[in-house]
Amino acid sequence: MNKNSKPIKSYRDLEVYENLYRAMLVVLKEIIPMLPREEKYDLVDQMRRCAKGMPALIAEGFAKRYQAKAWHKYLEDVLGEINEILHHLDVCLDVYSEYINQETIKETRNLYEIAGKQVYRLKESWKDFHEKRN
Repeated sequence: MNKNSKPIKSYRDLEVYENLYRAMLVVLKEIIPMLPREEKYDLVDQMRRCAKGMPALIAEGFAKRYQAKAWHKYLEDVLGEINEILHHLDVCLDVYSEYINQETIKETRNLYEIAGKQVYRLKESWKDFHEKRN
């Protein structure tokens, strides 16, 4: 453990959770409201569900972190959701760039890409943890 890192007692202590939550706020407050009305029941619904789902999956899965298969499944689902939101952000950038600040989309994409790497590393480190426990 890094000297500067605090112990992980809750899902809220995970940096990946913090990043996913912060990205969710940007999607919900700065990107979705700028999309045109015709996307209300399509892209908006998908983005809202996806953005909210990722930090929720981390929170829910953290309770099962000592169950290797369950924790692994939650983290895999988060990776899938990250890929999905990256696709939706690409659509926003390529189709609706006149409605949404392009820099906001690019920064949000970057935050999700970082979170994806964090989830992957988290998955690997917990795999090592589970192997050592057995």
